[in-house]
Amino acid sequence: MFVLRLLRILYTIIRYGLDEFLLGHERIRGLEKLVKTVLFWRNLHQPRAVRLRLALESLGPIFVKFGQVLSTRRDLMPPDLADELAKLQDRVPPFESSVAEAVIEANLGRKPTELFSRFDPIPVASASVAQVHYAEFADGRSVAVKVLRPGIGIIIEHDLSLLRVMAWLVEKIFADGKRLKPREVVSEFSRYLHDELDLQREAANASQLRRNFQGSDMLLVPEVFWDYTSREVLVLQWMQGIPISRIAELQAAGIDLRKLSRFGVEIFFTQVFRDGFFHADMHPGNIFVAPDNRYIALDFGIVGSLSDYDKRYLAINFLAFFQRDYKRVATAHIESGWVPEGTNVEALEAAVRTVCEPIFDRPLAEISFGQVLLRLFETSRRFNVEIQPQLVLLQKTLLNIEGLGRQLDPHLDLWQTAKPFLERWMNEQIGWRGLIRQIKHEAPTWAETLPQLPRALVQLANQQHQQQLLKTTTLLLEEQQRRNRWLAILAGLLAALLITHWI
Repeated sequence: MFVLRLLRILYTIIRYGLDEFLLGHERIRGLEKLVKTVLFWRNLHQPRAVRLRLALESLGPIFVKFGQVLSTRRDLMPPDLADELAKLQDRVPPFESSVAEAVIEANLGRKPTELFSRFDPIPVASASVAQVHYAEFADGRSVAVKVLRPGIGIIIEHDLSLLRVMAWLVEKIFADGKRLKPREVVSEFSRYLHDELDLQREAANASQLRRNFQGSDMLLVPEVFWDYTSREVLVLQWMQGIPISRIAELQAAGIDLRKLSRFGVEIFFTQVFRDGFFHADMHPGNIFVAPDNRYIALDFGIVGSLSDYDKRYLAINFLAFFQRDYKRVATAHIESGWVPEGTNVEALEAAVRTVCEPIFDRPLAEISFGQVLLRLFETSRRFNVEIQPQLVLLQKTLLNIEGLGRQLDPHLDLWQTAKPFLERWMNEQIGWRGLIRQIKHEAPTWAETLPQLPRALVQLANQQHQQQLLKTTTLLLEEQQRRNRWLAILAGLLAALLITHWI
């Protein structure tokens, strides 16, 4: 099977003319004419980016997903390839309902007809990793039953093995291969895929996000039914709403699109800076709108996490952009370790200014923060910027949010909407509110430590007394040794004089 899959990949590479990516290399450029002569039958009139997208689509859902991940790595991919790969859609035919029912029974111990009063055999959605069925509990509650595609794990492992080989070849053949880090990209992709293969992990992500936004007037997250959830089956509350991409239906339902677009920005920055935990797959297929004007989040297989360290430096960078303080942007990149320590601050500052300064002469509503971020990533190649995986997810999510927001409200001013939120967050982190929160956070540790403080002070005093005593004793011994040496010298002299006298 492995050999057949490899042969199919090689045939697809030849068919769509992807060999030109290799033939452009100086070591084998001389073979270009020969290859074109032998493979004269190919129709390569389309641009290379389009042919790459079509090739990935023909190779199946795993390669489609890989292309989707590559489209977010604009710090590594040329713009034409990244733009075209962003068009990839994960359309996969559903598997048989009898197979889905067998997976449910194997995981939950009972047939769907015993677990639910109603189970629709025809799936409402189907993707490369899983498909979703509508069902109802006996008490009338509607639920979504997500079932993992059988055998998908083996398929993924085979394709990942081939991708690792291809990444190794790219790293060895191309002079720029090491900087592009193809093996790290494949490893990152592998992690995403394996996370999506564990539906219990997705359930935990959904539960965390729901808890973070409990009682929110902006975002709804479905409830997880843990008694009906396993690694291969996930049962969630059924969410009724209109897909975010259907603008006409939203308008007909009386949804306030401008308010909805502002909600999207605030939800994003709340997840990032308040929680450090964000939904990282917010494309239109995963977002609905409830009748009460709230967002509905779906599909929690991919989430991102940020440390306090990451959040602080992101906020510093964002605010520095707003204030046109390019030197602070440069120094923040160096302080955070995103660029090498020896980087020339003035050169990095100049590069950032070149990207950002032109946009400030335009109306704020016409500025795309996502596009600015992409240009900065392209500029970062010159300075060997290490783009962290969590920041790549963040960039991808920001682009999705901004795209959705401008689709809802073409005049969305992302900068003006985000700036007050970031300033408030920074004040809470650095000001007196941050101090109080830090005190509350450390209170349990202090409560445990304070009663032990007197004993610790006594022990410290005893240790210092013992150290002083040891030091004094050492000094006395050294003084005594000096005296003994002088006595020995005097005794020797006296003995010499006596011997001389007697002689």
